[in-house]
Amino acid sequence: MPANWYRGDCHIHSVYSDGELAPRQLVTAARAAGLDFIATTDHNTAAAHDVWAPYTGDDLLVITGEEVTTRTGHWLALGIATGRVIDWRYGADDDVIGRHLDEVHSSGGLGVVAHPHAPFPTGTFEYPWRDFDVVEVWNGRWTSDRPWNADNEAALGDWARNLAVDVPDGRWRPAIGGSDTHLEHQIGVPHTVVAAENLGAGAVLAGIRAGRSWIAGSRAVELSFGASAGDDLAGIGERLTTRGRPVVVHLEVSGVPDGTAVIHTDRGEVYRESFRGPRHVLAWTTEADGVRFARAEIRHRDGSMAALTNPVILV
Repeated sequence: MPANWYRGDCHIHSVYSDGELAPRQLVTAARAAGLDFIATTDHNTAAAHDVWAPYTGDDLLVITGEEVTTRTGHWLALGIATGRVIDWRYGADDDVIGRHLDEVHSSGGLGVVAHPHAPFPTGTFEYPWRDFDVVEVWNGRWTSDRPWNADNEAALGDWARNLAVDVPDGRWRPAIGGSDTHLEHQIGVPHTVVAAENLGAGAVLAGIRAGRSWIAGSRAVELSFGASAGDDLAGIGERLTTRGRPVVVHLEVSGVPDGTAVIHTDRGEVYRESFRGPRHVLAWTTEADGVRFARAEIRHRDGSMAALTNPVILV
């Protein structure tokens, strides 16, 4: 069955932890932001898991989760069983993170590195990334004068360096983005756009796990990204068998009226093109030898991120 693309915010907080909005208000805001799903990730509690049903329907999925706030970094447990609380009372030196991730995986869920460079106590992520499934590289507004805002450039840089090592080993962690909503008008900035067979928790989490996703700064941004070698095509998170043929990387973006498109591979930034207008189309060709993946970043004129993709894997 062909996949559809669904937009969702994987990191939100309600009044059941330290957020200011009730579930009813968050659902209203999610629909207004054009989202198809949200994940409830209150800190160290499952208290909100059972309260969403009256406010949702076939048009909005709520994935049960938790932000696990440990002494040496925060992580998101997405897709855990309703009512389940993942323990948070430990640090990296306790060497128990694997056991707690196994608990999440037993429910079919994902362990997500959350805002790894957040500038507050316990915000710096000290666990090995290799133990986790996904990395939140974009948390909240890309740039902000708030002293507690995550350093997204640092998170993106760490993730990109890991890709160059992990893709050749066949084990890489996809990127997602989440608003980390605590206040009004934050939800959906940014959000993750996921290819899934249906709007169900299992299908959406499978799309995230596979890296079949990209991150959007707003609902206005639309993006298509892929690569081809001869008649063979692959999209975001998919594998393209090149057989030594030249690879053409394709990008189409709209909703960014004045920006820059950048193509990255395991060799770093390899192509940059500025554009203006309601829609931009780019094609970049490279010889396949030695290139392991390609991914795209779209930035606004001021350098802040508008969208970024997971890679297309080249084999």
